[in-house]
Amino acid sequence: MPNHVYKKIELTGSSTIGIQDAIEKAVHEASKTIASMRWFEVVETRGHLENGKIAHWQVTIKVGYTLPE
Repeated sequence: MPNHVYKKIELTGSSTIGIQDAIEKAVHEASKTIASMRWFEVVETRGHLENGKIAHWQVTIKVGYTLPE
């Protein structure tokens, strides 16, 4: 297994559907410009309320990707 150096970025995705959808949207958008993403970790989960109901979820993640060798 080669030695890797990783860089981390922080992203926030949002969704009216749920937490997983918010994460998937953030990863999908980042994958358009970052090809070597390897892992993510959830940093923060929060939501926006309207009229006493959840209007949408906001999930902040850190994504690690490998730097070119």
